[in-house]
Amino acid sequence: MENGKENKMGYAPIFKLIVSMSLPAIFSMIIQALYNIVDSIFVSMYSMDGLTAVSLAFPIQMLLIAVSVGTGVGINSLVSRRLGEKRQHEADSAATHGIVLGIGNWIVFLILGLTIVKPFINAFTDNPEIAEMGIDYLSVIMIYSFGCFLEVIIEKTLQATGNMIFPMIFMLTGALLNIALDPVFIFVLDMGVKGAAIATVLGQIVAMVLAVIILVFRKHAVKISFKDVKLSWITVKNIYAVGIPAIVMQSITSLMLVLVNLILKKFSNSDIAISVLNVYFKLQSFVFMPCFGLNQGLLPIMGYNYGAKNKERLIKTLKYGVTIAFCIMTVGFTVFMTIPNVLLGMFNADKEMMDIGCVALRIICLCFLPAAVGIIFISFFQATGHGMRSMLISLLRQLVILVPSAFALSYISLNAVWFAFPIAEAMALLFAILLFTNLYNKEIKTLGG
Repeated sequence: MENGKENKMGYAPIFKLIVSMSLPAIFSMIIQALYNIVDSIFVSMYSMDGLTAVSLAFPIQMLLIAVSVGTGVGINSLVSRRLGEKRQHEADSAATHGIVLGIGNWIVFLILGLTIVKPFINAFTDNPEIAEMGIDYLSVIMIYSFGCFLEVIIEKTLQATGNMIFPMIFMLTGALLNIALDPVFIFVLDMGVKGAAIATVLGQIVAMVLAVIILVFRKHAVKISFKDVKLSWITVKNIYAVGIPAIVMQSITSLMLVLVNLILKKFSNSDIAISVLNVYFKLQSFVFMPCFGLNQGLLPIMGYNYGAKNKERLIKTLKYGVTIAFCIMTVGFTVFMTIPNVLLGMFNADKEMMDIGCVALRIICLCFLPAAVGIIFISFFQATGHGMRSMLISLLRQLVILVPSAFALSYISLNAVWFAFPIAEAMALLFAILLFTNLYNKEIKTLGG
């Protein structure tokens, strides 16, 4: 087949292909990270209690994002593999199923938003003002989350076809609109923390509308059609074979934050420590988001070439990915290690928060370098349809090793707790290398042979 008629993921030079497909995603993810930080900065300017309230809501908000992105990853993996295998009808079916699943996921979170928010927030604070702000914020985020779910599904579907520009535009639209609306709703309309939530969901809904318009009125490598649509449980199973481990992987962060917050409550300055941990996760998104953007470019390339049984291009993509990710993480490590006071200063940190936070940021950033390699291995396993291996790595790095380590170290001191992050990341990387070696010898080594 002529190159002009073949999908570019099967023949274009690897490095240029990674750059062309990853840069839009990296750029949009950096904007997304900027939105996350600006959102918290505006809230901290309004009230430090507001920042604490948003911190308490953060784990559930991350769970919502985990379900949307995890489902999208499953669709991305299945669509890209079916395109590589030249099974167009099945690729179209997977894309159509994605829309249905996105609507179903929203209905679940709509119900949860109406039932669990109040008891969840009240479990972590005795301060009625913080509780009220947290409940207002989280209720809006969950009840009106349909924009998030549908936009992410469309975004991941288009990425699976090699189209990275429109997904970047969707993300930029939502993030920039959110940043613009934050000060209006928080300060001008004096809606405080609830205003930040309204700005967030409005940005998501506008991005979703734009995504639907592009999906309907532009031609793509997959076709979504609801004519005589029948839900295929085999297709759903194939999507969630990768999607559920991806959801679990992302949800682990939510559960980990809840558990570490409980561990931090034993210290006299627990409110400050919890705020520091939340601020760290906002700040580290500037480092991890570019790597996740890189993964968005790598995933369809690796998935396509795995489906096409092209071992050379598959492994070459992995090697380039590891190298680029390590460079990104090295820059992040350097920034966190040298100017943590500047980073914390953006959140109006007082002396006590600065004292705790500077030490915390310098210790936790030790995890960046091993994470660079581990994150790319996670993407490799997802792209090749081995989502369980990705889930195992994430379980180790964010739950199985991290939480018990944090609990044990809490008996030494607050500062010792932060060492749980680099310890968990290093041990998870060793396990990832073992899993990759096993998969390579059993399957990849003879691919296409």
